[in-house]
Amino acid sequence: MTLVEKVPRAEAEHIAEGSAGRGSAARFPQQKRVIAVVASLTASLVIFRLELLKRLVAAGHDVIAFAPEHDARVEQELAQIGVRFIRIPMARTGLNPLEDLRTFWALRRHFARLKPDIVLPYTMKPIIYAGIAARTLGIRERCFLVTGLGHIFSEAAGASLKAKAIRHLCVRLYRTALRGARVVFVYNDADENDIRRYRMLSGHLSPTMISGSGVDLDHFAFSTPPRGGPTFLMVARLLRDKGVVEYVEAARIVRRSFPNARFQLLGHFDSNPTAISREEIDAWGREGILDYLGTTVDVRPYLAACNAFVLPSYYREGIPRSILEALATGRPVITTDLPGCRDTVQPGKNGLVVKARDVAALAEAMTTVAKNPDLAEEMGRRSRELAETRFDVHMINRMLFDGMHLTD
Repeated sequence: MTLVEKVPRAEAEHIAEGSAGRGSAARFPQQKRVIAVVASLTASLVIFRLELLKRLVAAGHDVIAFAPEHDARVEQELAQIGVRFIRIPMARTGLNPLEDLRTFWALRRHFARLKPDIVLPYTMKPIIYAGIAARTLGIRERCFLVTGLGHIFSEAAGASLKAKAIRHLCVRLYRTALRGARVVFVYNDADENDIRRYRMLSGHLSPTMISGSGVDLDHFAFSTPPRGGPTFLMVARLLRDKGVVEYVEAARIVRRSFPNARFQLLGHFDSNPTAISREEIDAWGREGILDYLGTTVDVRPYLAACNAFVLPSYYREGIPRSILEALATGRPVITTDLPGCRDTVQPGKNGLVVKARDVAALAEAMTTVAKNPDLAEEMGRRSRELAETRFDVHMINRMLFDGMHLTD
C-alpha cells in the first residue's frame, strides 16, 4: 500500500479543524453537496439504503451511487428518485490483489472526475478502497458505515496462520482508509470493540453507534400471524455461517413433535467460501424437511405467512436486516447470542436467544414457539414495539445526517 500512503496536506489541516469544532454547525454550510455512496452489491442500494438516498436527494444534494453489478430494476429505481448510478469493477469476495487494484483505480478515477464533497462507503471493500481513493485525492468529508467488519474478523475465520495474516493485512488497510475520517458509524459493540482493539482510528475520533440500517415501518406493516402449522421462516444468504445446516438439523427434531410444521428458507446462493450448494438444498427438499423458496424482491408475503422468524447465524453480522423486517412485521425472533443478532431480541419478551451452533437449544426454542401460539403472538407484538422505538429507518437516517453534519 505504499503507493497510496501519501495523503495531501489538506487532510492534516482538516483533522485539526474537525477536532477543534466538530459540533459547530457554522463550520458546515448547508449547500448542495455531491455525495458518493459506494456499495459492494448493487441491490443493497435499494434494499438497505433507499430511504437514506431519498432523503439525501430531497435535501438538495447530488447523489451518485457506485456498485459492481448491472441490475436494471435497481438502476431504474435509483433513476426515479434522482440518483445517478455508476458501475465499478469489484469482486465482493476473494483476495485477488489485481482485482482490488482495479477497484481502487476505478474509484479514484471517478472521484477525480466527479469531485464529490462527501464519500460514504459501506461494507468492507468499499470502505477500504473508496476510503483510500478519497484520501489520496484530498476529499475531506469521508464518512464510513461499518455494517460489519467482515468474515475475517469472525470466530468462524479461525486462528490459522493464514487467517491471522489476512486479518493483519485487513487491519492495516482499514487503518489507512479510516485515517482522518469525518465519522465512522458502527452497528454493534463487537465491531466497535475491534475497531478500538486494532487501533483502526487515529486521533480522538471514536465510532458512532447506530441501530443498523433501520426498517421502513410503513412498508413492513404489522400483521397478525396465521393459526395452524406452525411455519418457521429463515431468510439469509445460503452460507454455512448463517446457520442453515443447524436450522435443518433443528427442524428434524421439531418435526418429531410437530409433523405438520413447515420450515422455509428464502435466500440466494453465494460465492462465499462457506456457501451451501444447490445439491444440499435439493437433498433437504427431497427429504421433505425444508421448503426452499428461492429468492424474491419482496419478502413481505413470506413474513406475513410465517409464525416465527429464525436466524441461527454465527456469521459476523452487523445488525441483520432480515431480523429487522421480521420485527416490523410482528414476528417472534429466534436467533443466536452473538453480536448484531442478540441486539434485536429481548429474551423471553419478543423472542428467544440461543447459543450459536447449538442444535438442541435451537430446536428447544422453536418447540417453545410451536407449543405456545398465544405466546408467539404476544412476542410478535413486542417485536413490532421494538422496531418502532429503536429501528425506525427515519430515526436511523436522522442519526446519519447528524453524523455527516447534514440537514434536511
